[in-house]
Amino acid sequence: MTLTYAVTDTADADVRKQIVAPLVRFNESQAGPVDFRPLAVIATDATGSVVGGLWGGTAFGWLHVDLLVVPEAARGQGAGTRIMDLAEREAVARGCHSAWLDTFDFQARPFYEKRGYVRFGELPDYPLGHTRIFLTKKLAG
Repeated sequence: MTLTYAVTDTADADVRKQIVAPLVRFNESQAGPVDFRPLAVIATDATGSVVGGLWGGTAFGWLHVDLLVVPEAARGQGAGTRIMDLAEREAVARGCHSAWLDTFDFQARPFYEKRGYVRFGELPDYPLGHTRIFLTKKLAG
């Protein structure tokens, strides 16, 4: 097989789909069908405007929290706890046994650790001078 190569920063979602298709087929042959479902918890203010929330998904019995945003004015008032409770409860309802997420050393690591998350990895100097931290938690079923 002869290949040609191109480097770009403008590839779209369709190109990504084509690149990942053989990997998805292989992974499914080894681990079973990917049962990915998006999961969002949306926080709105009194006017109905979206001001924060959680974006993630469930697959292979795991909840992955891609991002959690609590509006600055609502921090320290239980909003983050409520959002995480809702996401974890929904994940358990979907059959998830565990959750994982990542954060930076200057973000919410203590918040997640108070919720029972434990560090399982880190990426130093991402960004330079900081650490990206990976955390996991067993979910109560």
